[in-house]
Amino acid sequence: MASVVLVAGGFAAADWATLPPLLPDYAKTRAAWAPSESWLYDRSGVLIDSARVDYQARRLAWTPLDKVSPVAREVLVAAEDRRFRAHGGIDWLAVGGALRDRLEGKRSRGASTLSMQVAAFLSPELAAPGSRGWREKLRQMRAGAALEQRWSKDQILEAYLNLAGFRGEAQGIGAAALGLFGKTPAALTRDDALLLAALLPDPRADAAQVAARACALSHDQDCRRFAGLAASMLGPARSLALDPGLAPHLSDMLLTKPGLRITTTLDARIQRVAIQALRHQLQELGGTRARDGAVVVVDNASGDVLAMVGGIGGASTAPQVNGATAYRQAGSTLKPFLYAQAIEKGYLTAASILDDSPVQLDTASGLYVPQNYDKGFKGPVSARNALAGSLNVPAVRTLLLVGVNSFHDRLWDTGYHGLTEDGDYYGYSLALGSAEVTLMEQAAAYRSLALGGRWGPLRLTKDDAHVAPRPVTTPQAAWIVADILADPNARAGTFGLDSSLRLPFWAAAKTGTSKAMRDNWCVGFSDRFTVAVWVGNLEGDPMRAVSGTSGAAPVWRDVMLALHREVPGRQPERPAGIDERRITFADHVEQPRAEYFLKGTAMDQVAQAPMAARRPRIVNPVSGSVYALDPDIPRDRQGLSVTVSGEVIGHRLLLDKRDLGAADSRPLVLAPRGRHTLALVDLGGRVVDQVLFTVR
Repeated sequence: MASVVLVAGGFAAADWATLPPLLPDYAKTRAAWAPSESWLYDRSGVLIDSARVDYQARRLAWTPLDKVSPVAREVLVAAEDRRFRAHGGIDWLAVGGALRDRLEGKRSRGASTLSMQVAAFLSPELAAPGSRGWREKLRQMRAGAALEQRWSKDQILEAYLNLAGFRGEAQGIGAAALGLFGKTPAALTRDDALLLAALLPDPRADAAQVAARACALSHDQDCRRFAGLAASMLGPARSLALDPGLAPHLSDMLLTKPGLRITTTLDARIQRVAIQALRHQLQELGGTRARDGAVVVVDNASGDVLAMVGGIGGASTAPQVNGATAYRQAGSTLKPFLYAQAIEKGYLTAASILDDSPVQLDTASGLYVPQNYDKGFKGPVSARNALAGSLNVPAVRTLLLVGVNSFHDRLWDTGYHGLTEDGDYYGYSLALGSAEVTLMEQAAAYRSLALGGRWGPLRLTKDDAHVAPRPVTTPQAAWIVADILADPNARAGTFGLDSSLRLPFWAAAKTGTSKAMRDNWCVGFSDRFTVAVWVGNLEGDPMRAVSGTSGAAPVWRDVMLALHREVPGRQPERPAGIDERRITFADHVEQPRAEYFLKGTAMDQVAQAPMAARRPRIVNPVSGSVYALDPDIPRDRQGLSVTVSGEVIGHRLLLDKRDLGAADSRPLVLAPRGRHTLALVDLGGRVVDQVLFTVR
C-alpha cells in the first residue's frame, strides 16, 4: 500500500512539476495583437503611407492564414513540423528520434512542434534562457498538447506565422515579407519561403548559411540561385513598393499610436502630382538657391485637403520639418484681405486712385518708410493695379484707411491664428505681410475668397466634422478681389503678360516674398480648387535669385493645369449688388476699361484728388535717406531735387533753417556733407512737414 502511495505521490509531483501555464484562446490572442506600425490611406482606401510607432519589434497587421500564399505555408510547415497535420501537439516519432540520437551521442535533432512553439510564444517562460532541461521540455510538450485541444490546426499555423521572429526585429510573416522581399505574404514564392524557412533556426545567419539551408530544404539539384537570392534578401534596405511614402509629414501628424488605420481626405493621384511638381521645381532651382517647399491642395466645396506635401527631402537640411504647417512670414499674400475689407467698408473701389510715391510714417520705434519690391514708384495707380501688381506703398495707404487693429481682427477671423499679438505690435508692416502664417492657413483663407467670403476649417481625415463656412467678407468684396487677382492685364506692369500666373482658364492668384527673400509664396484658386505653394529654406537662410514668379508660381501653375486637365476653371457667378461700368481716367492715368463696383459706388470717370485736398508734405527726399557725393562729378552738378505735394501756395522750404524759397519752385539743394533737416513751413512759419537726410 505504501508503495502505491509513493508511486501516486511521485506521479502527482511530476504532474505538478510539469504543469504547463494557462494559455489564452485564439480569440484573445488575436485581440491582444498590437502591430508596431500605423497606416494612412487616401479617400478611396489606397495606402499612401505608414509609420513605425512601436520600436520594440516590427509587427504589421495580423495576417490571416488565407492571406499567405499556399506554397509558403507548405514550405514552412515542411521545414518546421512536417507531421503537423497528423500529431496532437507532440510528434512522438520526432521525440523518439531525438532520444535515440542522444543515447548514441549524435547531435540531437529538434522535436519541437509548431504547437509547442506557439505555446512558447504565448508563454515566454516556456522558452526562457536555460529552459532546456527535461522538466521544461515536458512542460512545452504538455502545453502543445493542451493547445491542440482548444485551437484548430489552421489557428495554430496562423498564430505561428504571425508570432515567429524571422530576422532582426521583424516579427511575423507580414513584416518579414515586406522587409525582406518588398511583398505581401500572399505574393511569396517557393524560393522566398525556402529562404524564410532557412532563417528560422537562426535569424542572425549570414547569406551563405541561409543559402546552404535553403538548398538543403529544397532538395533541388541546382542550388546556385540561392546565393544571390539570400544576398539580395539580406542586403541594404529594399525599396518597399507596398509603402509608397507619399505623405510622411502627415503620417508624423496623425499616426501617433500603433495599429491606427486612418483614412484621410487626400487623393493619392493629386498628392503624386503635387510631389512631382514641387520636386521638379526644386531641382530646377538647385539646392544653392532654394532647398525646401510645400504644397496644399483643397477642394473648395467640401474643404477637404486633397494634397498636403510638407517637403520632398532632396537637398533639404531640415527634411523632418513640415513646410505645410510651419509658421513663416506671409509677405504680400495678406494684401487681398486688406483690399477686400477696404472695398467692403466703402473706403475704396477697384478703380480708386492710390498714390504710389514715397511715404514716411511715424511709429513708436521711429519712421516707417515702405518700399516697393523693385525700389521704384509708379505714381498714381488704381486699387486694381496696385493689388494685382503687389505694390507696397498703396497697400500701406490702404491700411491707413482700414486701421491696423481692424485689419488684424479680419485676418484672425479668416483663420490666421498665428497673429497672437494685437495690431499695434505688427504696425503698418502688417499690410506687407510681416505676420507669420502657415501654408494650411493660407489655403483655408484663399478658399474663403473662392466661396464668396465664407471661411471654414479644412478637413484632413474622413472623421473630421463638416463645418459650414461662416461669413467673413461680403460676397461682393470677395468677388471683386477675386476678379482682380485673376486679371492678367492688371498685373502686367509688375509680372508681364505671360507669367506663370496666367493660365488658359480662369484662376485667381497672388504671390508673396518675405523680408530678405526667406519665403516665397503663390496661393490661388479656381472655382473648384485652392492651391497654396511655399518655397524657401526651412532653416531660415535667404534664397538666392528667386522671386514670386520664379519660385512658387511654377509649382502652382503645374498643379492647377493638372487639376483642370479635363474641366477648365470658370469664373464664379457674379453676386447681386455689383454694378459694371465702362470707366475712363482723368489725365490718362490708366487705360479705359470695364470695372466693377459695389452697388451705389459706381462712377464713369476717375480722377485724382485735387491738390487742395492733399496735405502739404515733402515727397523727396525721403526721411532717413543717405546720399553719397561722387568725386568724379563736379560738385555743382550734384544737386538734390526737392519735391513737394499738396496745396503749397505760400509755403516755403528751409534747409537747416536756411530759406530755399517757395515750396513749389522745385529747388535743387547743394547740401554739404553731414546730417540735414529739410522743413516745409506755412505762411505763419509753422512746420507742416520735415525730413532728415545725410550726405556723405
